[in-house]
Amino acid sequence: MKESQWFVLYTKPRNEKKVADRLENSGFTVYCPLKKVEKRWSDRTKVIEEPLFSSYVFIKISNADREKVFSFPGVVRYLFWLGKAAVVREEEMMKLKSFMNDFDTYPLEVKSLTTNDRVKIKSGPLMGHQVRIEKMNKTKAILYLEDLQFKVTVNLRQTSLQKIVPID
Repeated sequence: MKESQWFVLYTKPRNEKKVADRLENSGFTVYCPLKKVEKRWSDRTKVIEEPLFSSYVFIKISNADREKVFSFPGVVRYLFWLGKAAVVREEEMMKLKSFMNDFDTYPLEVKSLTTNDRVKIKSGPLMGHQVRIEKMNKTKAILYLEDLQFKVTVNLRQTSLQKIVPID
């Protein structure tokens, strides 16, 4: 029998923390990376923790036990890649956990980047990926990850981007 591996669970919207807590209380090894976000209401401002990845929770589980998670409210399915349940390598999970523990906020001002620029992510959970900027403003950027074929929004105060200069 194969040992436990990290899988990605897809949850109902806004159920990530609840699902992670329920699974953890039942003895599963789970990880739901949280980021601090400043929320403003008409009468106050508060820093809260939100999941880094919307609707995703990481779980370390054996293939034999994978079906057990569907008895928990809020769990929808596993994330699939190329027809198989997506497996996250242990070293990738360690990098993600390390980054989330080491960096709270990384102030950064981006001036020279524009839409359609190709950039390399220098810090943050997606560090090392080369992406294309779809849209950006002073604090956020929507990046298109071509190799994974999805878009992600990053906070530019927490993620460092480096422009890739094409070689002529």
